[in-house]
Amino acid sequence: MPNVLILAGMKKLRRDIGNCIMLLCIVCLAGCKKQTDQLNLPKLADYTALQAGKILLYHLDSTIIDPSGTQLVVNTYLVKDSIASSFTDNTGRLSYTVYRFITDTLNAGPWQPLSTYYITPTTNAVETVDDNNLRFISLTEPVTEGYTWNGNSYIDTKSATSNYQYMDGWTYTYQNVNKPYTVIKGAIDSTITVLQVDETSPPGDFDPSVYQQRNYSLEVYGKGVGLIYKEFLHWTWQPNPQPSQYQPDSYGLKLNLIDIR
Repeated sequence: MPNVLILAGMKKLRRDIGNCIMLLCIVCLAGCKKQTDQLNLPKLADYTALQAGKILLYHLDSTIIDPSGTQLVVNTYLVKDSIASSFTDNTGRLSYTVYRFITDTLNAGPWQPLSTYYITPTTNAVETVDDNNLRFISLTEPVTEGYTWNGNSYIDTKSATSNYQYMDGWTYTYQNVNKPYTVIKGAIDSTITVLQVDETSPPGDFDPSVYQQRNYSLEVYGKGVGLIYKEFLHWTWQPNPQPSQYQPDSYGLKLNLIDIR
């Protein structure tokens, strides 16, 4: 009988050891796969492709309020973004100056200066400062489907005197990572989409007798290119006091890449 018990114990011990080894192998394989997946994630530098002297040409649809204040109208232009130079910002980080110019869609008139903005790639993010000195966290790591972050965290959206309260609580989200996207220039094989906001408050169809605000913002970046598409729309309809009209800060734009030079 003791021999039988010893043999049974040894069999159980071997089985337990085998199970432990199998579990250890599974954990190791899972860890290796996770590390491999992380190593294969898109790099931010691939989707900004910052280089002094580079020019990106876009078709621009600009949405503004008509003189009556009751209609939104769209005007079309050509714009070009020229990455002029790199510099070190006041915190010692490498940054790039981008000048934006505008002309008519036939490119018949001269290019006129429109705005200046700055792009700063950090260790794990890309920040953009626009001509109103608003700092956005445009991209961040990890670049993976569904990842979210507060891209407007540097902007004062809380104070009563802020002109940007409508930007409060925007949750930037990665979509369609490494998927193709078609712009005027053609199909870009590998892109990442950043949906910044898509909200209507209160929800529902537009009713001129009811207050409503619409915020929509999206950017698409192409591998080896940079920004290839941008859409932004903010409007607030105010029925009271009369006359009913859009609030003065209502506007929108669409940028669609035409060419790279």
